[in-house]
Amino acid sequence: MKPMPVSPGTVFRDPVHFLAFGFGSGLSPVAPGTFGTLAAIPLYWALSGLTAPIYALVALAVTVAGVWICGRSSARLGVHDHPGIVWDEIAGYLITMTLAPKGWPWMLAGFALFRFFDILKPQPIRWLDRNLDGGLGIMLDDALAGVFAFAALQLVAGLR
Repeated sequence: MKPMPVSPGTVFRDPVHFLAFGFGSGLSPVAPGTFGTLAAIPLYWALSGLTAPIYALVALAVTVAGVWICGRSSARLGVHDHPGIVWDEIAGYLITMTLAPKGWPWMLAGFALFRFFDILKPQPIRWLDRNLDGGLGIMLDDALAGVFAFAALQLVAGLR
Protein backbone atom coordinates (compact mmCIF):
# COMPACT_ATOMS: atom_id res chain seq x y z
CA MET A 1 0.00 0.00 0.00
CA LYS A 2 1.38 3.39 -1.02
CA PRO A 3 1.68 5.91 1.87
CA MET A 4 -0.34 9.08 1.79
CA PRO A 5 1.47 12.13 0.39
CA VAL A 6 2.79 14.60 2.93
CA SER A 7 1.92 18.25 2.39
CA PRO A 8 4.64 20.87 1.93
CA GLY A 9 3.14 22.72 4.88
CA THR A 10 3.70 19.72 7.14
CA VAL A 11 7.34 19.49 6.04
CA PHE A 12 8.20 23.18 6.12
CA ARG A 13 6.49 23.89 9.47
CA ASP A 14 8.13 21.06 11.40
CA PRO A 15 11.95 21.05 11.82
CA VAL A 16 12.05 17.25 12.19
CA HIS A 17 10.11 16.67 8.97
CA PHE A 18 12.10 19.43 7.24
CA LEU A 19 15.35 17.59 7.97
CA ALA A 20 13.94 14.10 7.39
CA PHE A 21 12.52 15.23 4.05
CA GLY A 22 15.92 16.55 3.01
CA PHE A 23 15.09 20.27 3.21
CA GLY A 24 11.97 19.58 1.12
CA SER A 25 13.62 17.46 -1.58
CA GLY A 26 11.73 14.37 -0.39
CA LEU A 27 8.46 16.02 -1.41
CA SER A 28 9.21 15.15 -5.03
CA PRO A 29 6.34 12.99 -6.36
CA VAL A 30 8.82 10.91 -8.38
CA ALA A 31 12.16 9.48 -7.25
CA PRO A 32 12.33 11.28 -3.89
CA GLY A 33 15.46 9.29 -2.98
CA THR A 34 17.22 10.60 -6.06
CA PHE A 35 16.15 14.15 -5.25
CA GLY A 36 17.32 13.65 -1.65
CA THR A 37 20.71 12.55 -2.92
CA LEU A 38 20.82 15.59 -5.22
CA ALA A 39 20.13 17.77 -2.17
CA ALA A 40 23.23 16.25 -0.56
CA ILE A 41 25.55 17.48 -3.31
CA PRO A 42 25.62 21.17 -2.23
CA LEU A 43 26.03 20.02 1.37
CA TYR A 44 28.98 17.86 0.37
CA TRP A 45 30.45 20.74 -1.64
CA ALA A 46 30.19 23.03 1.41
CA LEU A 47 31.91 20.42 3.58
CA SER A 48 34.54 19.32 1.07
CA GLY A 49 37.10 21.84 2.30
CA LEU A 50 37.21 20.25 5.75
CA THR A 51 40.11 18.04 6.74
CA ALA A 52 39.43 14.33 6.24
CA PRO A 53 39.00 13.56 9.98
CA ILE A 54 36.60 16.48 10.52
CA TYR A 55 34.63 15.59 7.37
CA ALA A 56 34.35 11.98 8.56
CA LEU A 57 33.11 13.17 11.97
CA VAL A 58 30.48 15.38 10.30
CA ALA A 59 29.33 12.48 8.08
CA LEU A 60 29.14 10.25 11.16
CA ALA A 61 27.20 12.92 13.09
CA VAL A 62 24.73 13.31 10.19
CA THR A 63 24.26 9.55 10.16
CA VAL A 64 23.82 9.17 13.94
CA ALA A 65 21.47 12.17 14.11
CA GLY A 66 19.52 10.62 11.24
CA VAL A 67 18.55 7.64 13.39
CA TRP A 68 16.60 10.00 15.65
CA ILE A 69 15.42 12.38 12.89
CA CYS A 70 14.12 9.62 10.61
CA GLY A 71 12.68 7.57 13.46
CA ARG A 72 10.83 10.58 14.86
CA SER A 73 9.51 11.72 11.47
CA SER A 74 8.43 8.18 10.62
CA ALA A 75 6.62 7.81 13.95
CA ARG A 76 4.84 11.15 13.52
CA LEU A 77 3.72 10.15 10.03
CA GLY A 78 2.71 6.68 11.16
CA VAL A 79 4.60 5.14 8.23
CA HIS A 80 7.86 3.22 8.53
CA ASP A 81 10.37 4.64 6.04
CA HIS A 82 8.01 6.94 4.15
CA PRO A 83 9.48 7.45 0.65
CA GLY A 84 9.77 11.19 1.33
CA ILE A 85 12.14 10.60 4.24
CA VAL A 86 15.49 11.13 2.51
CA TRP A 87 17.87 12.14 5.32
CA ASP A 88 19.25 8.62 4.95
CA GLU A 89 20.18 9.36 1.32
CA ILE A 90 21.93 12.55 2.39
CA ALA A 91 23.97 10.63 4.98
CA GLY A 92 24.69 7.82 2.50
CA TYR A 93 26.01 10.27 -0.08
CA LEU A 94 28.21 12.00 2.51
CA ILE A 95 29.62 8.59 3.48
CA THR A 96 30.25 7.82 -0.20
CA MET A 97 32.19 11.04 -0.65
CA THR A 98 34.54 10.53 2.33
CA LEU A 99 38.13 10.90 1.00
CA ALA A 100 36.80 11.40 -2.55
CA PRO A 101 39.00 13.26 -5.01
CA LYS A 102 37.91 16.86 -5.57
CA GLY A 103 35.88 17.97 -8.57
CA TRP A 104 32.52 17.63 -10.29
CA PRO A 105 33.31 14.36 -12.06
CA TRP A 106 33.91 12.71 -8.68
CA MET A 107 30.78 14.23 -7.16
CA LEU A 108 28.76 12.84 -10.06
CA ALA A 109 30.50 9.46 -9.88
CA GLY A 110 29.74 9.30 -6.16
CA PHE A 111 26.12 10.21 -6.87
CA ALA A 112 25.80 7.46 -9.50
CA LEU A 113 27.51 4.84 -7.34
CA PHE A 114 25.45 5.65 -4.27
CA ARG A 115 22.18 5.57 -6.21
CA PHE A 116 23.25 2.26 -7.80
CA PHE A 117 23.84 0.56 -4.43
CA ASP A 118 20.84 2.23 -2.79
CA ILE A 119 18.47 1.08 -5.54
CA LEU A 120 20.00 -2.36 -6.20
CA LYS A 121 20.36 -3.15 -2.47
CA PRO A 122 22.79 -6.08 -2.69
CA GLN A 123 23.04 -8.26 0.40
CA PRO A 124 23.37 -7.48 3.27
CA ILE A 125 21.81 -4.08 2.43
CA ARG A 126 18.55 -5.74 1.33
CA TRP A 127 18.37 -7.76 4.54
CA LEU A 128 18.85 -4.62 6.67
CA ASP A 129 16.20 -2.77 4.65
CA ARG A 130 13.66 -5.54 5.21
CA ASN A 131 14.43 -6.53 8.79
CA LEU A 132 15.28 -3.46 10.86
CA ASP A 133 12.60 -1.06 12.07
CA GLY A 134 12.62 2.48 13.33
CA GLY A 135 15.21 5.14 12.69
CA LEU A 136 18.06 2.64 12.77
CA GLY A 137 16.37 0.57 10.08
CA ILE A 138 15.78 3.63 7.93
CA MET A 139 19.39 4.80 8.24
CA LEU A 140 21.46 1.64 8.29
CA ASP A 141 20.73 0.29 4.81
CA ASP A 142 21.59 3.64 3.21
CA ALA A 143 24.69 4.02 5.37
CA LEU A 144 25.85 0.60 4.18
CA ALA A 145 25.02 1.53 0.56
CA GLY A 146 27.22 4.58 1.18
CA VAL A 147 30.03 2.32 2.42
CA PHE A 148 29.72 0.13 -0.70
CA ALA A 149 29.71 3.22 -2.94
CA PHE A 150 32.67 4.66 -0.98
CA ALA A 151 34.66 1.46 -1.62
CA ALA A 152 33.78 1.49 -5.32
CA LEU A 153 34.66 5.18 -5.66
CA GLN A 154 38.00 4.65 -3.89
CA LEU A 155 38.72 1.70 -6.18
CA VAL A 156 38.03 3.82 -9.27
CA ALA A 157 40.09 6.71 -7.87
CA GLY A 158 42.97 4.34 -7.18
CA LEU A 159 42.95 3.14 -10.79
CA ARG A 160 43.47 6.59 -12.24
